[in-house]
Amino acid sequence: MSHAIKLYQTGDPETMRFEETVLDEPGLGEALIRHTAIGVNFIDVYFRNGLYQQPLPGTLGKEATGIVEAVGSGVTDLKVGDRVAYCTGPLGAYSEARVMSAECLVRLPEGIDDTDAAAAMLKGLTVQYLFRQTYRLREGETFLFHAAAGGVGLIACQWAKAIGARMIGTVGSDEKGTLAKAHGCEHVINYRKENFVERVKELTEGRGVDVVYDSVGRDTFPASLDCLKPRGLWVSFGNSSGPVPPFEISMLTQKGSLFATRPSLFSYADSRPALLAMSEELFTLMQNGKIRTAPRHRFTLKDVAEAHRLLESRGTSGAIVLIP
Repeated sequence: MSHAIKLYQTGDPETMRFEETVLDEPGLGEALIRHTAIGVNFIDVYFRNGLYQQPLPGTLGKEATGIVEAVGSGVTDLKVGDRVAYCTGPLGAYSEARVMSAECLVRLPEGIDDTDAAAAMLKGLTVQYLFRQTYRLREGETFLFHAAAGGVGLIACQWAKAIGARMIGTVGSDEKGTLAKAHGCEHVINYRKENFVERVKELTEGRGVDVVYDSVGRDTFPASLDCLKPRGLWVSFGNSSGPVPPFEISMLTQKGSLFATRPSLFSYADSRPALLAMSEELFTLMQNGKIRTAPRHRFTLKDVAEAHRLLESRGTSGAIVLIP
C-alpha cells in the first residue's frame, strides 16, 4: 500500500487529499519508482486551480526523484536500484511511489543529490530550453528575466553567468535581490520600488534588451514589451500573477516589430534523445559546480497544501520540495 495526493475538484490548496492508493505491477516499458523527493512547481498550481485542465478525479505533480524498485518487460536501460529523476510524462509525482513509462526517466549521475535533482529537473530543463533553444543566449548579450529569485530564476542566474550573458532580473524585495545577485544576476530591479521599464532603459543606455523571459504574466504585460530592442523577443512561459490578457497582434508592430512566443518544456523534451541531451547539459553544469540547486523550502507530502500556499504567495525564493 502506498499514498498519493488526490484531486476530486479544482480549487484552493485544501482540495488536495492525502489518500491510500494501490500500485500495479509495471507493464511493458514501465518502471516502479519509490520517490525520495518531489518538486513543487507553478504548473502544479495551475492544474489544482483549474487554469490547466485534466480529467477528475486526478492527481498532481510533474517532477520527482526516486529509486527503481521494479521494471517491466522491454526496459533495458534501467535496473532495480538505479537512482532516477523525471519531469515529463503524466501527472502523478505527488505520491510515495508510482508506475510510469521508463522513457520519461533519466538516470542520476554520481555526485548529484536526490533532493537537489528534484529541485532542479523541471526548473533546470526549463532554463535549458529558454536559454539554449527558444533564444540561444550568447556571451555579452543583455536580457531581462522576471522573478529572478524564484526556483527557475536562481538557476537562470547561474546559467547566465556560465554563458557570460548579462542578466537583469526583477525581484519583489531587497532580500530577493541580494539572493539573485549572489547567484550571478548582474543587475536586480525591485519592482516594488522602481519602474522596471525605466530602469532597464537606464541600464541599457536606452537600447533595451535582446530578450525578455516572463513567467509572471498579467502583472508584467505589456510593460515587458517596452523593455525590448526593435525586433526583440518576448518569451512568455508562465502565469504566476494570472494569464496575459488577449491583445491585438498589431501591438508587436507598434512597439518595434517584436517577436512573441509561448513555449513549453514538454514541446522541447518531446523525445527521449532530446530529454537525455537536455538533462546531460544540466547535470554537467551541476557536477561542475556552476549550478547549485539545493531546495530552500521542504515539506512532507502530507503538508502539500502548506507548500502550495507558500508558492502562491510569491514569497518564496528558490525551490520547494516535498519529502514522501
